[in-house]
Amino acid sequence: MFEKILIANRGEIACRIIKTAKRMGVTTVAVYSDADADAMHVAMADEAVHIGGSAATDSYLQGDRVVAAALQTGAQAVHPGYGFLSENPDFAEKLAQAGLVFIGPSADAIRKMGLKDQAKHLMEKAGVPVVPGYHGTNQDAGFLADEAAIIGYPVLIKARAGGGGKGMRLVEVASEFHVSLASAQREGQASFGDAHVLIEKYITAPRHIEVQVFGDSHGNIVHLFERDCSLQRRHQKVIEEAPAPDMPIDVRAAMTTAAIQAAAQIFYEGAGTIEFIVDGSGPLRVDGFWFMEMNTRLQVEHPVTEAITGQDLVEWQLRVAAGEPLPLAQDALAINGHAFEARIYAEDPQNDFMPAPGTLHHVQFGAECRADTGVRSGDKVSPFYDPMIAKLISHEATRGAALTTLQQGLHQTICAGTQTNMSFLSRLCADPDFVKSSFDTGLIARKSGSLMAEITPPPFAYMVAGLVAGEIDPSAARLGWQLWGKATQPLNLADVAGALQFDGAQNISLLQDDEIHAFQNVTRNAAHVSARAGSKNLMALVVKQGRSVTVKIDGEQFSFEVNDPLDASHAQDDNADCVFAPMTGVVTIVNVAAGDRVTKNDPLLVLEAMKMEHVMVAPRDGVIAEVMCIPSSAVDEGNQLIVLEELAE
Repeated sequence: MFEKILIANRGEIACRIIKTAKRMGVTTVAVYSDADADAMHVAMADEAVHIGGSAATDSYLQGDRVVAAALQTGAQAVHPGYGFLSENPDFAEKLAQAGLVFIGPSADAIRKMGLKDQAKHLMEKAGVPVVPGYHGTNQDAGFLADEAAIIGYPVLIKARAGGGGKGMRLVEVASEFHVSLASAQREGQASFGDAHVLIEKYITAPRHIEVQVFGDSHGNIVHLFERDCSLQRRHQKVIEEAPAPDMPIDVRAAMTTAAIQAAAQIFYEGAGTIEFIVDGSGPLRVDGFWFMEMNTRLQVEHPVTEAITGQDLVEWQLRVAAGEPLPLAQDALAINGHAFEARIYAEDPQNDFMPAPGTLHHVQFGAECRADTGVRSGDKVSPFYDPMIAKLISHEATRGAALTTLQQGLHQTICAGTQTNMSFLSRLCADPDFVKSSFDTGLIARKSGSLMAEITPPPFAYMVAGLVAGEIDPSAARLGWQLWGKATQPLNLADVAGALQFDGAQNISLLQDDEIHAFQNVTRNAAHVSARAGSKNLMALVVKQGRSVTVKIDGEQFSFEVNDPLDASHAQDDNADCVFAPMTGVVTIVNVAAGDRVTKNDPLLVLEAMKMEHVMVAPRDGVIAEVMCIPSSAVDEGNQLIVLEELAE
């Protein structure tokens, strides 16, 4: 076994590899860019080497610098993770030339499977079923249009060097073919430096099922069963599971056999994935799946395979790369239970899933699930790289139990400071078609309206945010005590009208939009607020960071901004009948008395705080009903100072 390896990657996959290496007693070397100088993977590794600027092209894609870092630190092997240099045959060859081991397949295997058209020709020779289409070299637009007509619409145009949905276009009618072709070619050229495309028959209700394979240098090849990756948006995976639901035994046998044939065709070593497009219009059948592509690396979704097999695939990679035989033979591998993985990203589902880089003020993952992550509280999601925050993985005896656990894990996970896709993931887990395994790759697009709709915060969310914004302890014995009536306090949230009303300890009502929402048994700790509303028990995760309050309820996350205490105007806007102290201070001047008529913006009193004077003005025309302070009196933030009543008719 290697004594020291270098990890040519970043983020969660780098951290994932480091964990296994440490468990195996292998020293690890991280590489990092300017943007990642303080990253989690840098802190976890035994050594770290700076390799360039923040952009991937200036650092993680600089193969020569990675090789130099490995030689400099005495590493014996390099693990590429996924993405970046993981499927770059030139990089694998550079390592070999430098006397270093590439923890992955041979450069020859990568090249053979790297171009989709070439890979399909190889699979046809191996007897693996291939999607009907044109995989030749003629790239004349007219010729390709004729081929599409022969194949029959709808067709899929795919960049032969593509991946992750890039350079891929669905064409449903002939009149759209040329525009889509030009678009796919441009994207293929921009993303991969290769405008060459292939044309395939589009399966109208496709499922995406892939088989994990592993080979060693002793001629052994096994499969570790299949994963279903059909929940996708724009051909990018969102939630994966293993095994595939409703998979007949004979279909699994046919598919896994085809996958091993595919790997054997190129004498494959290491971890790889054979991806199949599957006809999901009805029950799965042995003649209803076709080879799509091979990924010659570890997949993002490998944890679900680890969960159902009990194997550490990174450990397998290290052992195979070190020349050892596969840890287990095929007959020793079995499926145990069901697993799901959800990819948590810093992105905005309401804005076409645009990346949402920023600082993660607080990150906490649900204890029910395994969380593979490369970030901690206070870390930044950089605009330079993939905006993944974490992968949440559940594993239970049955599919239903595993899906429930995943949803609970999502509900218990909070990432405050930037937009995430977690609400979208929670809704997806609850989708009735997904729950009953009735889905294909088009499910998300068909249900985008409900899955990505913006939801108005419920009254409980406003109550919780107001409680936290006001630093209120609901268990305080004298909460709300006063000589007359019930005490109220504005929500103190920017652009949110309303107030909290207190009726002794743990009883709080939200006054909003002429409605009263009563909550009993309100309790709060550093991370949670719970309450009862009628017969219903409620619970919210909550984080306050500076002037931001994040509240999460039943999988939906809401963000609120606390009013700036130096901006008195917000306090006036929240409740037109009252004037509240926007901060702790001392009343120095009182300009009005009960019975005085005032007009909007008349100065009522002066509050001194932090050696500055703040003039409190009338929120509207009216009559002073009560003045609840005198000059030189000390007041706390939120204290009621003046009450107005309407002018007499």
